Amino acid sequence: MNKIAAIQMISTPDVAENTATARCLVSRAAQEGAGLVLLPEYWPIFGMHENDKLAVAEQPGAGPIQEAMASMAREFGIWLVGGTMPLVAPEPGKVLNTLLAYGPDGGCAARYDKIHLFGFTRGEESYNESRTIAPGREIQTLETPLGRVGLSVCYDLRFPELYRAMGRCNLIVVPSAFTWTTGQAHWEILLRARAIENQCYVLAAAQGGRHPNGRRTWGHSMLIDPWGEVKAVLPEGEGVVCGDFDAGALDTVRANLPALNHRVL
Repeated sequence: MNKIAAIQMISTPDVAENTATARCLVSRAAQEGAGLVLLPEYWPIFGMHENDKLAVAEQPGAGPIQEAMASMAREFGIWLVGGTMPLVAPEPGKVLNTLLAYGPDGGCAARYDKIHLFGFTRGEESYNESRTIAPGREIQTLETPLGRVGLSVCYDLRFPELYRAMGRCNLIVVPSAFTWTTGQAHWEILLRARAIENQCYVLAAAQGGRHPNGRRTWGHSMLIDPWGEVKAVLPEGEGVVCGDFDAGALDTVRANLPALNHRVL
């Protein structure tokens, strides 16, 4: 496996429509040779209201969204890192914003519940994920033929200690739905910082456009190498960002600048 891909979507309130779009784009990524494909945050549903996701939340291990991801992984013979979907939370009126990863056999290989919940207010623009989402508690990674993959979601990107706690990863994934405001200001610089300080590849799959609910997401799905160079990017609209995962280049960066070995704290 030497190609990896991020899917960019403009998800709607319709789960069936989003699933069909995701399948089409994942198929395209597989045709381009990607062995690992990442979907964006909230790919199955981007509701008209924040409570809409509660109605489609699934129990772990069962439901049409999970079945669709397992089917895509199995059909295309890929590692599918499924962005996020709503799982039923213990707390009434809330869901878990959950990343599920599937192996080429269609089996669920990892689960990560988003830990850091986004909150932002500036003028009339306001977001508070904690109203409808319960936070995760455990750091998770995924073992693949590429090595260890660090699992994170969107707002997690602002907390570098999370990535240090994952241990040495060869790849970090960041499915996201960054707002236009915060994305324009911070998205690329944060992604590149995580790649540079962890000396690994970073693959970020984003929502990217104007959604039916009126919200505009930043997009700019991208692949970044361990030196912090952006290797591929899609500014806006639906599509696929595909590029090479070069294990030799990763090893060279770590050998030339052994910062991970120089850590004291």
